[in-house]
Amino acid sequence: MSGASPIRPVLAGVDEGSDQRTVVRHAARQAGLHHTPLHLLHVTGHPDTAGTAADEAGHGPPAPAAAVTERLAELARREFPGITVTTETVPGRPAPVLLERAATASFLVLGHRGSGGFPRLPLGSVSQQVATHADCPVIVVRPGETSAEPDNRVVVGVALGDLSAQALDAAYEEAAARGAGLELLHATFHPGEVPTGPSLVAPDYEALDAAALEILRTEAAKRLDRFPDVTVHARVERIRPAAMLTEASRGAALLVVGTHGRRGLRRLMLGSVSGEVLHRAAAPVLVVPGRDGDHRAS
Repeated sequence: MSGASPIRPVLAGVDEGSDQRTVVRHAARQAGLHHTPLHLLHVTGHPDTAGTAADEAGHGPPAPAAAVTERLAELARREFPGITVTTETVPGRPAPVLLERAATASFLVLGHRGSGGFPRLPLGSVSQQVATHADCPVIVVRPGETSAEPDNRVVVGVALGDLSAQALDAAYEEAAARGAGLELLHATFHPGEVPTGPSLVAPDYEALDAAALEILRTEAAKRLDRFPDVTVHARVERIRPAAMLTEASRGAALLVVGTHGRRGLRRLMLGSVSGEVLHRAAAPVLVVPGRDGDHRAS
């Protein structure tokens, strides 16, 4: 008889930064919501400072670098006593190590301070690279920008021409786990709203917006049986997508966007929009990978 599938932990990539408590708290909360362990991983970048932290069995004192994870583990165990917390410190470059470990994680949680998720790295290099290419959903937290007492609200950005069923499903699952309301948002910027030539007539944008809203409502109806307790609000606006998502993220518990496969490489569903959102969102951003070749149209 085959054994049960191993439980995939929530993996949190942590460093020496003073803002890592916010990242760990969010990762621990995510582990609690999904009834899975939390694993704190510190990638040192220096082979001579790596070492495995003292595990649950108490195998010896932690090495100096591993003490980073142990301090954060104590915080998680104290504030979230219902979850199992393990720690690890390894040498290597953060992005490749995290991408490798993402294959066996349920979620990967990272910090993004605006100067890079890890010290001495260019703007967002680790968080954006990992969010783009990881095999599991990635949550990017911006300490200092995330509300300490967020609204019980999950927001998901929907691109109708490249609709990500995985992102929508994940948004519903997160809303259901939190008992939160869900906002389905679609933003379209119409640069030609005012005709520029004598023979040009502006499209009926109100009709286009109504059609887009109906698509969102149809997607919501498809998930009503699976998520009967999730209250959904769908909204369409003629505005820059990044501006709409950034504004909607203020005070939210989570902002969800999706990725899709393209020529073997995952790219963010909202293109340059998602990169801007990762840098500007006022809530943690959950980036959900799609399958290669998965191009769902409305």
